[in-house]
Amino acid sequence: MIKGILFDMDGVLADSEPFICQAAIMMFANKGITVYPDDFKPFVGTGENRYIGGVAEKYKLLTDIAEAKAETYKNYLEIIRGNLAPLPGAVEFVQRCSLLKLKTAVATSADEIKMKANLTEIGLPAALFNATVNGLEVENKKPFPDIYIMAAEKLGLKPEECLVIEDAVSGIKAAKSAGCKCLALTTSFERSMLTEADWICPSLAEVPEEAINW
Repeated sequence: MIKGILFDMDGVLADSEPFICQAAIMMFANKGITVYPDDFKPFVGTGENRYIGGVAEKYKLLTDIAEAKAETYKNYLEIIRGNLAPLPGAVEFVQRCSLLKLKTAVATSADEIKMKANLTEIGLPAALFNATVNGLEVENKKPFPDIYIMAAEKLGLKPEECLVIEDAVSGIKAAKSAGCKCLALTTSFERSMLTEADWICPSLAEVPEEAINW
């Protein structure tokens, strides 16, 4: 029986990808390197270390990842202010979970600073959820299952009692490896790439009833 909902953040609750991409491009430009949005696509959903580090490797740029992240986040926090909005149905669905007495957690590969900034900006602050897990809390990022196993543990639940809501291929693999059921949203990838999920829908405004009633 379903007892908990584990939310990925980017592409599920908010679409911050264009903003973090812009912030990272600005950071690289400050180092004299021109990079492009497509450079980041292979690293979406893997955490900022890999998101930035993977592109740095592509351009053979040796960089201090902590310094690069700090500069990127400085840019990011300025960019999202007043510009980042919840994805369709996100606020309403989180409220519905509360009415259904389902425990909720946010489990994101993003660092804590980005997680808290995003949730606050979209009107779903971290305090609304029963638990949060960010990328700094797990050594093995998605597609490894660690983040969803930890999120279930923080809720006092077994993974098989939880539904993960994801938008990324790596996140679906993490959810299924953890033993959770998974609902995939087609906000970031084509439906044909999300077939490992148990259910697929366009957004949290169109969640199939069977996904939250089993």
